[in-house]
Amino acid sequence: MKTFAIIPAGGKGTRLGTSTPKQYLKVLGKEIIAYTLQVFQDCELIDEIVIAAEERYFQTLETLVGKFNLTKVKNIVKGGATRQDSVYNALISLEADDTDIVAVHDAARPLLSREILRRAVEKARKVKSVVVAVKMRDTVLEGEEKVENYLERERIYAVQTPQVFEYSLLKKAMDKAREENFIGTDESSLVYRASNEVFICEGSSENFKITTETDLKLFEYFLNLKIK
Repeated sequence: MKTFAIIPAGGKGTRLGTSTPKQYLKVLGKEIIAYTLQVFQDCELIDEIVIAAEERYFQTLETLVGKFNLTKVKNIVKGGATRQDSVYNALISLEADDTDIVAVHDAARPLLSREILRRAVEKARKVKSVVVAVKMRDTVLEGEEKVENYLERERIYAVQTPQVFEYSLLKKAMDKAREENFIGTDESSLVYRASNEVFICEGSSENFKITTETDLKLFEYFLNLKIK
C-alpha cells in the first residue's frame, strides 16, 4: 500500500492583497509552500507528492524541489478553475491502486505537525476516510445581522487539512460530483455526499490556513518560536 500526498497550489490569495499568490510568499527566506512540502517530505508514511499549480509557477516549484531536496515530489500538474478541479487533476495523474491512500493538504497550511499527519494517515488506513478538524472552543451561533440560533459547540468542528482517503473512495466521490456539476467546499464534503462515512482526526489550532496578513504575521511568529 502506497500513500500519496496531493498539494493543491493554484489559489490566487486575493484576500491577502498581494500580487504573488500567498503560497509563494517568502517568510524568513523560504516560500510558504516549501514549509508545507517539507512536512510531507519528512513523514515516513508518505511515498509520493503531487502538486497542482498554475503553469506559470511550474519553474518556481521545480526550483524549490531542487533547492530543498524534496525528493518525494514526483509530479507537478496543471491546476484547474477551482480547487476541486486541481485536486482531481492531481488525483487522476497518480499511478495508484484502489486501496492506496491519498492525503490532500492546503499549500498555505504550513504548520501541520508530523504527528497529526501520521495519525490521520494511520487512521485512514483503517477506516478509509478521515478529515482533520478541531473542536470549537467559542460559542457558535447562526444568523444574519441578528442571532437566530445557538449551536451545541461540543458537536461543532472547524475543518482543516489534511483530508485522507482510500484512493478508489475519493475517486468515485469526485467523479460523482463532476457528473452532477457539484462543487463542494472540500474533499470530505464530496466523500460524505457520496454516502460514505467520514471519520474525524483531532487537529490543532496551529494548523491554520494562511489567508490574511494577520495569519502571515502569526506564521512568522511561530517560526521564530521554533527557531529559538
